[in-house]
Amino acid sequence: MRSLAALFLLSLAALAPADAASAAAEPASCRVVRLSDVGWTDVTSTTAVFADVLRYLGYRPEITLLSVPVTFASLKNRNIDVFLGNWMPAQYNDRQPFVADGSIEIVRANLTGAKYTLAVPSYTYEAGLHDFADIQRFDTELKGAIYGIEAGNDGNRHVLEMIHDNDFGLGHFKLIESSEQGMLAEVARAYRTHEAIVFLAWEPHPMNMRFELRYLTGGDTTFGPDFGGATIHTVTRAGYSAECPNVGRLLRNLEFTTRGESEIMNAILNEHASPETAARAWRAKHADAVAGWLAGVTRADGSPAAVASDGRAGVGRLRVSSFETAITAHKLPFGAAVTVGIDWIKAHGGSFFDAVSALVGGAVRGINAALGFMPSYVLILAVAALGWLTQRSLLLAAFIALTLMFIMNQGYWAQTLETLSLVLVSAVVATLIGVPVGIAAAHRPRLYAALRPALDLMQTLPTFVYLIPTLVLFGLGVVPALISTVIFALPAPIRLTHLGISGVPKPLLEAGEAFGATRWQLLVKVELPSAAPLILAGITQCIMLSLSMVVIGALVGAGGLGVPVVRALNTVQVGMGFEAGLAIVLLAIVLDRITRFAGSRKP
Repeated sequence: MRSLAALFLLSLAALAPADAASAAAEPASCRVVRLSDVGWTDVTSTTAVFADVLRYLGYRPEITLLSVPVTFASLKNRNIDVFLGNWMPAQYNDRQPFVADGSIEIVRANLTGAKYTLAVPSYTYEAGLHDFADIQRFDTELKGAIYGIEAGNDGNRHVLEMIHDNDFGLGHFKLIESSEQGMLAEVARAYRTHEAIVFLAWEPHPMNMRFELRYLTGGDTTFGPDFGGATIHTVTRAGYSAECPNVGRLLRNLEFTTRGESEIMNAILNEHASPETAARAWRAKHADAVAGWLAGVTRADGSPAAVASDGRAGVGRLRVSSFETAITAHKLPFGAAVTVGIDWIKAHGGSFFDAVSALVGGAVRGINAALGFMPSYVLILAVAALGWLTQRSLLLAAFIALTLMFIMNQGYWAQTLETLSLVLVSAVVATLIGVPVGIAAAHRPRLYAALRPALDLMQTLPTFVYLIPTLVLFGLGVVPALISTVIFALPAPIRLTHLGISGVPKPLLEAGEAFGATRWQLLVKVELPSAAPLILAGITQCIMLSLSMVVIGALVGAGGLGVPVVRALNTVQVGMGFEAGLAIVLLAIVLDRITRFAGSRKP
């Protein structure tokens, strides 16, 4: 079979020069091909394969991670050239305005036979959840939740519309928005313990091989017939194929299969290969498919797109120095070791993490329920009264009341309570850990010297890095968001408590010792009162840092004010973004004014 493929490729190679010899080089403006990747593994896979072929042909692909609505807006603004992930009919509402104004061009369908709708594990299906209309009967088992992917996605929007319109009796359900991998991590947790879960699913995707799942019937009016049967189109900015005819010809030839895409995605998700490595390996095994794409296509300089006789259609690798090659060829297995460690912890500590998740999540949900149970006007008056008690300022109390009513007026009251619950719990946890550690570090200089690199790492390491293991260990929701928030905010109370205790004047300590005070009495009656301004400043900073993590928390299903911010970003809704952003700023001002050190106020 491979020999036949090789002969086929050789024949193409022999025929190609007849057309390519007279072909003109692609314009210089076409040598860089700008691609959009919306973060779904299937689109990442096809984009990586296409980019690999482009490199072989002498082009320089540039891939940008964008949401679907931003992708179409970028195509219209000519900031992006090609998008390979236009799922139809799910993205009809996103695409139609740009088709109507002629700012994008639909090249062809690059994949048929896909599907996109809600699904459940097979054991949930066997329990009786077969149809969209059955979801509300499993309210208790599902905990009133449907799991989606990133905020602003078209599939999420369909679910939100069902909830808003109370279709199938889902008006009281909540959509948990995070990301593709966040959702799948939660599915894996539910699958391990045989818990009921309903989530967005699609094919092609390795989830269909990893989990035994069933697609729900009854969603034809929402997701389309045949389980959201979809066709994926290649889309370019208007006029791109005419400006860059060689790339345009390649795009017209480009076609994938559901099995082929699943193979690439499996290498990325389950074998932990990079998209570039997975794409290159797949291309080497499917020379016949690549040869079909290259029919009538030349290299960027107009020379023939020669096909290697070994059936690999060219290597297409970036040129690197021998030094770099030697270094990268002996990669230290740091990432692999971390992965193995996390997998071991997950396998042996599942009950512990489930208990922590239940405890922490219960605390946040309890506070949120208490705040929600209280009449809104009573809560507003209570917070305003707290502001007056801490600062003795009627102007501040009036500002707090007006601010909270403004947030309510803009429609973000429920999200504000969710955010406030998360911030309060994370600040309390960080304070209970940070203040004692700061006191101990002030009394033991060697301890602080050992802690300082860790504190620097906690605040400089990108929050997404430690969000990943917490997501894997604790699943979607407020728990990974809270733990990540605590890690990020914890250095503030530790550092400022250490600074305050270390800065207590020696004469005060000597006076206390002269009167026979014990170490505990010195701490309680001398050091803590003297260091109180800095300790309270550390707590205030902790609250502000916790609030700054609101948007990050929204990416793992924590809810709150971060959700409309992320949704506005992904759907290019400027008004919503400013509304939610202003609500976060106003809440930060209120918390800052209330927790500011009372001794700093004017008499």
